[in-house]
Amino acid sequence: MASTAIKADICVIGGGSGGLAVAAGAAQMGARTVLFEKGKMGGDCLNYGCVPSKALLAAGNAAAGFGHARQFGVNGANPQVTFRQVHDHVHGVIGTIAPHDSVERFQGLGVDVQTQAARFTAPDEVAGEDGVRVKARRFVVATGSSAAVPPIPGLDGVPFMTNETVFDQTELPQHLLIIGGGPIGIEMAQAHRRLGAQVTVLEMFSVLANDDPDLAAVVKERLVAEGIVLREGIAIDRIEAADGGISVVLKKDGAEERVDGSHLLVAAGRRANLAGLDPDAAGIDHTPKGITVDARLRSSNKRVFAIGDVAGGYQFTHVAGYHAGIVIRNALFRLPAKVNYRAVPWVTYTDPELANVGLTEKAAHEQHGDTIRVLTWPFAENDRAQAERETAGMVKAITDKKGRILGAGLVGYHAGELLQPWILAINQGLKISAMANIIAPYPTLGEVNKRAAGAYYTPSLFSGRTRRLVRFLGLFG
Repeated sequence: MASTAIKADICVIGGGSGGLAVAAGAAQMGARTVLFEKGKMGGDCLNYGCVPSKALLAAGNAAAGFGHARQFGVNGANPQVTFRQVHDHVHGVIGTIAPHDSVERFQGLGVDVQTQAARFTAPDEVAGEDGVRVKARRFVVATGSSAAVPPIPGLDGVPFMTNETVFDQTELPQHLLIIGGGPIGIEMAQAHRRLGAQVTVLEMFSVLANDDPDLAAVVKERLVAEGIVLREGIAIDRIEAADGGISVVLKKDGAEERVDGSHLLVAAGRRANLAGLDPDAAGIDHTPKGITVDARLRSSNKRVFAIGDVAGGYQFTHVAGYHAGIVIRNALFRLPAKVNYRAVPWVTYTDPELANVGLTEKAAHEQHGDTIRVLTWPFAENDRAQAERETAGMVKAITDKKGRILGAGLVGYHAGELLQPWILAINQGLKISAMANIIAPYPTLGEVNKRAAGAYYTPSLFSGRTRRLVRFLGLFG
């Protein structure tokens, strides 16, 4: 086939959430836009990540709801889980959202969609597998990331799942072994446990190690109470096939221990998708973590931007969307927009949820020393949480010595939703007084935020000095 040359204003490589946002925005603003996607439109988030995982968690939460109902005096039979129907529910959710990310929709927006892989052939050109060549003024690499497979002896000799295959299961695992205690591993652990599987999590360090340990402890306590086995600080020596299942061999002080299961899920981190892209041909600096970018998300080749997971930073869908806006301003309008990660939130969608924004207590100590203030308020002191019987959890807010909010974390019912006022406050550089002075409707879970903020003033408000002042003023009638 003779090669075809296309000239474009912007060429996007990768049809995940970030790439689609750039392509849609650019095309609707009048830019000649080409999009390459070699796999499924919507990328990891729609097909293998955020969407199916939350759909599976919803099924697990529905099953757990039968047991929770008894505390309200509502008694029913134990749930009967038909895992094939759970599978169909998960893929039904994907199918409902997929048209929004489809080839047809983006072609309708004016995007030239190339359903094939692309590789750089020059600093200003990429080529597709069928010979098509695209020369563009600007390029955006949005190829995302994939599950990292650790070099564990024997792993390549047994069947195992990653986030890209776990949602294809139509039968519930009898005993699911999960390597990795980060958000993906822990969410899948609780979802499968609530649907009836035995679950063991194997983590080399600490479960949910990137979160505030006080908040993570609440989640871990719930997981253990539900029957999930958490093995932290372990060293995996090798993996073997055993009686139609999987045997993970642990080694400590020269002694071996076997952990047997029916299925294995590897959730041990992510790696940037650079294979086949040939970034060197375009003079693009990169490392195993991804493409090296500056604050404007430009690579060493200034006409090439990188966004989302492949940019080597935060690996969240909402960050990829944020990156898309930065790139649009830079690539199309020549505005020197730069990223600001001060108010990046992240949520683990377990029950209870675990949500954070800004600095954790540890990070705040490292940056500001002992001058920080740590403010907390328990869900158990919230009337709505008591009415809902969802009292596990707390809010923790961090301020500097002048009351400026540095970070906030919540663990509890709907923590991800309750985090959003803190995101706004940190993004706008507000002080804790802004949160303390809001009028929160009663009874709402959101009152925990106001109460935690109000705790900033408790030491001075109820001090001996205040009592003396009140008594003095009382002398004047």
